Amino acid sequence: MTPDLERFAELVAREQFSLAEACLLLAADAYPAVDVPGGIARLDAIAATVRGRLAADAAAEQRVAALNRHLYDELGFAGNRDDYYDPRNSYLNEVLERRTGIPITLSIVYLEVGRRLGLALQGVSFPGHFLVKLRLERGALVLDPFARGEPCSERELRARIGRVMPAAEAAKVDLQGLLEPASSRDIVARVLRNLKAIYLKAATLGEALAVMQRMLLVVPESAAELRDRGLVYAGLECFRPAVADLQNYLRRRPDAADAAEIHARVVDLRAALARLQ
Repeated sequence: MTPDLERFAELVAREQFSLAEACLLLAADAYPAVDVPGGIARLDAIAATVRGRLAADAAAEQRVAALNRHLYDELGFAGNRDDYYDPRNSYLNEVLERRTGIPITLSIVYLEVGRRLGLALQGVSFPGHFLVKLRLERGALVLDPFARGEPCSERELRARIGRVMPAAEAAKVDLQGLLEPASSRDIVARVLRNLKAIYLKAATLGEALAVMQRMLLVVPESAAELRDRGLVYAGLECFRPAVADLQNYLRRRPDAADAAEIHARVVDLRAALARLQ
């Protein structure tokens, strides 16, 4: 393991860990010289600027308004609608540098700065579009950092659900159940899944493998991630680790719907391995 990967592994092994640090560390595969302390300092500086404009007893709504003004109007953070699947949108160091990203990474910036301002913010793994929830004394506000921190009405949230499932099902969904807070582990895993999907679609298997290595540090119990890593190893003709991962998948999920297919793949990989000996 590289020092950055060792630090990442040590960090995500904890029950609670720094979301910003983990997201900066995971960029080390694509950006070996990533400046983790510098990224943290940049978040601190953004928060310090906003804090300097607020009264000590400012209400949560005032803090949100000041945060939105500084992030979006002054610093120019914005959703990258033109090149949504650019992998740079998923790396926090690049999002801080370029001031553009996708819903989850802009939400990470929003969460980290907002928490430094004393806001009771939580990430929300809403279907298809990551959001942020602000807990208030009387209820909560759901904010969209991809849309300049604008609040989302219940109608808007249901419309979002309708874009990812049939309307009849969307109307019956328990909205509050979809607004449960996401942990730092949930958020890091979602960032990694985004990157995994991007690299697999582009068939850049080396980059995909690096992401999967980190994914299995974050969710070591995931049999599906183990299977997927095995398939990428196979694509890279790394037959021995491919067989090991796929066999472990079958041990964990002997009744999986794709068990027969994966077993056949293991047989083929063993044959390929035998030819090399």
